[in-house]
Amino acid sequence: MTHLRTTPRRKVLVSGASIAGLTLAFWLNRYGYDVTVVERAGTLRAGGYPIDVRGTALEVIRRMGILPRLQAAHIDLRRLTFLNEEGSEVASVHPHNVTGGVAGHDLEVRRGDLTEALYAAVRDDAEFLFYDSIETLDQSGDGVDVTFRGGGSRTFDIVFGAEGMHSRTREMLFGPEERFHRYLGYCFAVFTMPNTFGLSHETVMWNTPGRAAALYATGNDDEVHAFLTFARPEPPFDAFPNPEAQQKLVAAVFADAGWEVPGMLAAMRDADDVFFDAVGQIHMPRWSSGRVALVGDAAYAPSFLTGQGTSLALVGAYMLAHSLAGGDHAAGFTAYERDTREFVTLNQGLVGQGAATLFPTTAETLKQRNDRLRKLTAMPTNGRRPAHTALALPELRPVTPGASHA
Repeated sequence: MTHLRTTPRRKVLVSGASIAGLTLAFWLNRYGYDVTVVERAGTLRAGGYPIDVRGTALEVIRRMGILPRLQAAHIDLRRLTFLNEEGSEVASVHPHNVTGGVAGHDLEVRRGDLTEALYAAVRDDAEFLFYDSIETLDQSGDGVDVTFRGGGSRTFDIVFGAEGMHSRTREMLFGPEERFHRYLGYCFAVFTMPNTFGLSHETVMWNTPGRAAALYATGNDDEVHAFLTFARPEPPFDAFPNPEAQQKLVAAVFADAGWEVPGMLAAMRDADDVFFDAVGQIHMPRWSSGRVALVGDAAYAPSFLTGQGTSLALVGAYMLAHSLAGGDHAAGFTAYERDTREFVTLNQGLVGQGAATLFPTTAETLKQRNDRLRKLTAMPTNGRRPAHTALALPELRPVTPGASHA
């Protein structure tokens, strides 16, 4: 359908071809905006670790028309096995018993499968600038002047930061990440390694107090995702910019570990996809300033301990775009925070449950965790959907002719 307009389409820039960024680009285009997405990487990341899509987020992807594609890519994880320090089994349960998922309804897919589906849904309707990023932002009453690292400058009506927890846009607009980062006491390294263990559709996790090693097989693949997580009182700031220092730190923490950990450490040294970071959340008093707004992890990262990062990104992007359907960015940003913040706060509050289950830090809390696991049945749960996954999505608004003015 062609929409008659009294003024040109408003031009917006989304920084980051992330889950939140791609979802936002899709819906902003549907609401009549002229969308450009800038992404510092040369392409979308393929493959990737598994992520969950739950509750209201499923409705977002259904409305985008990509639910069937993602259902076909669903990872049917069937077993989650916990081991003690000696490598003996503590308990083997269905994953939904631990994650609170709903069997036959929630989705678990590789991160790359989701980003590829989102990109396919919007690539013909938005401009994509790969191998580039924002260098500077300069706001005025009429727009945002942006210079790009690759050269050149342009003016946009609105700019959005969707680059994840370490958002450059957030830093330029609100200041250093340390102001908003809430460290949760853990660091982790994740990478792929050969599946020499015969694992299929399952996760095996080894724990000692303050340390965990996990192998995650998404299917009958030749590779598994390896996770090494450990407690640490303060973030290792000196290691963040130095991959060699990161690997030395991980190797030192797990130097005396048993089970398959020595082989995992050797595989980490040879891997070309090691990702190391602190486990943390982003808490901000507001998500916008002037004509610039943040979405997804850049604004309210919940950490993987909640299992809700992907769902928050999808729902938050939908709510932001919907709030801007009327064309007034100031009123839209206010509505975005008003209608979404409670949902965000509820999901960020789940972090303690995830930490207690996955990464007990003392011998006593580990024993208590193991005792709870032994009481769980190995059958999937079929309970009601947890309240934290539910948010009433507003219905789609029609594009209003002439609503593209500031």
